Amino acid sequence: MTAVHLWLRHEPRPTERRTPVVPADARRLVEHGITLTVEESAQRIFPVEEYEAVGAEVAPAGSWVSAPGDAVILGLKELPDEPDELTHRHIFFGHAYKQQPGAEALLTRFARGGGALLDLEYLTDDSGRRLAAFGYWAGFLGAALAVLHHRGQLAGELTPTDEKALRAKLGSAGGDIRALVIGALGRSGRGARDALAAAGLSPTTWDLAETRDLDRDALLGHDLLVNCVLATTPVPPFVRPEDLDAPGRALRTVSDVTCDVGSPLNVLPVYDRTTEWADPVRRLRDEPPFDLIAIDNLPSLLPLEASTDFSASLLPQLLGFRTDTGPWARCLERFASASREPGIKQG
Repeated sequence: MTAVHLWLRHEPRPTERRTPVVPADARRLVEHGITLTVEESAQRIFPVEEYEAVGAEVAPAGSWVSAPGDAVILGLKELPDEPDELTHRHIFFGHAYKQQPGAEALLTRFARGGGALLDLEYLTDDSGRRLAAFGYWAGFLGAALAVLHHRGQLAGELTPTDEKALRAKLGSAGGDIRALVIGALGRSGRGARDALAAAGLSPTTWDLAETRDLDRDALLGHDLLVNCVLATTPVPPFVRPEDLDAPGRALRTVSDVTCDVGSPLNVLPVYDRTTEWADPVRRLRDEPPFDLIAIDNLPSLLPLEASTDFSASLLPQLLGFRTDTGPWARCLERFASASREPGIKQG
């Protein structure tokens, strides 16, 4: 077997506390003969000492730029803006294949440096099902924040918590809310339904069958909407700008778990930027109110639970890492296809 060197990088986003590999699974990688380097990171939910204790090498934060050329750089969210040329193979959620803002610039950096993006969103089995995802916890938190805001219990900057504490908060206040989950049958939808159940709510649940011929009046008749649909082909938008001014609109709170803002496939084209932990809710209309929650790293609010689940699903793919066949080969093929599109400046 070809030697594999994985380099777990520090995440530059201050609110990113998750990790794709937890220390218990790092031990499995090392025992399997994989060289694992872990960068120091004060914000990561697990201290670097726990990785060192299971045999990982430790490196300063951001030192991946000078890692050996054969190292595979492993992360979750966006890379820093430098260097201009990316020479390594990188594993992370690149959000670069659907014309999202910044996608062309990112792919150009790879083209200039000769590196490659192995996008975790496209790590799938033979049937196209994703092999590692944060969907459940994204849906759970998206619905939880929407309920807390709708009840007037979401105030100030968000901070990480744990599942037990969040469930207790959801169950601490009553009040009936007409909630709708779209994409209810997927991972994110299941998480959203569980959070709403913890809040004592029985939501309306829609999936493909209900969105093929969208009943827009019924949608706008709910108080709260949790969108868990990540469109891969064009579909009519669920909420349009003109719907915000529709007479009799009951819909007040929308949580967009998908956060596909800027993409032509966005099913909620009513906003142009995500919201943040420091200011999680954005008001788009005053009368009647229409409030949006669109945080693109929701699972980082439950960093221990989210990291543990994701790491368990990613581990088998890392243990069998190879790019000439199987899931990682499909990731590489998808990257190569995207890199040939107009606008990508080759090196």
